[in-house]
Amino acid sequence: MKLCSLNQIAAAVVLSLAVAGCSTLGGGGSGSGDGAAVSDAGSATSAADAAGAWRGNPLDNPNSPLAIRTIFFDYDESQIREDHREVVIAHGKYLATNPNVTVTVEGHADERGSREYNIALGERRANAVRSLMMTQGASDNQIHTVSYGEERPLMVGADEDAWSQNRRAELLY
Repeated sequence: MKLCSLNQIAAAVVLSLAVAGCSTLGGGGSGSGDGAAVSDAGSATSAADAAGAWRGNPLDNPNSPLAIRTIFFDYDESQIREDHREVVIAHGKYLATNPNVTVTVEGHADERGSREYNIALGERRANAVRSLMMTQGASDNQIHTVSYGEERPLMVGADEDAWSQNRRAELLY
């Protein structure tokens, strides 16, 4: 038991040092003023510019709906919920303006129902996401769909919390 405690303490110390080493207190440095870390070669490692505008890959912008890649569904439904429509629309518009980008839409279901039914439900969910993205201008060859039914749960459990997490479509770029 004592070895486990020492390992936990060592891990906490290493994590604390890593976090402290990554933070800055201002002052000194390159004088760039934008808060970006600067490597020895002088390149900034932040994806935001001095004005705070995102300049990295739009899919990685944490403030964009494109950062959301899991679309949840109601029980036994393949209709996209209102609270996820804008996310799917944003992904469709992104694909329309980036014709060389492709995405795989994985359809999933919770464990209730037969394996065959859940494969079909996952397929309907993936196709619903695909259809909405295509109405935004994404092309047919940019979007691939696959259904895993209940085979790849996000959360293991036999209650509504687990089931609600497993009723989903995932976008993989």
